[in-house]
Amino acid sequence: MEDDLVLRPDRRAPGELESAVLAALWGASGPRTPTEVQRDLGDTLAYSTVATILARLHAKALVARTKLGRSYVYTPVADEPGVAARRMHRVLNARPDRDAVLARFVSDLSPADELLLRGLLEDD
Repeated sequence: MEDDLVLRPDRRAPGELESAVLAALWGASGPRTPTEVQRDLGDTLAYSTVATILARLHAKALVARTKLGRSYVYTPVADEPGVAARRMHRVLNARPDRDAVLARFVSDLSPADELLLRGLLEDD
């Protein structure tokens, strides 16, 4: 049982592959096929792995896909800060007590982040 708690050195952190695929899409000059994304990542992942990650990102509404022949091409729907904001909204929306989650989040901000947030709220 104790072995279950030990992280395997060959295992990637959760979300690491999705982040790598998104980074490849952000760095591209336009829509990419799974084969192109695989190549952009240095062919370190199997095609099926890249295709699965792209399908998951599409299901999460983080990438758009368009049919091109018998395949799809993928485009990110937001830049990196936009994706992070979407993830934060998803977590917030999944909790029954939004007020408590938001209050805890704000109370844990660094003084610099708190000033930044205050400035952003005042600009609205």
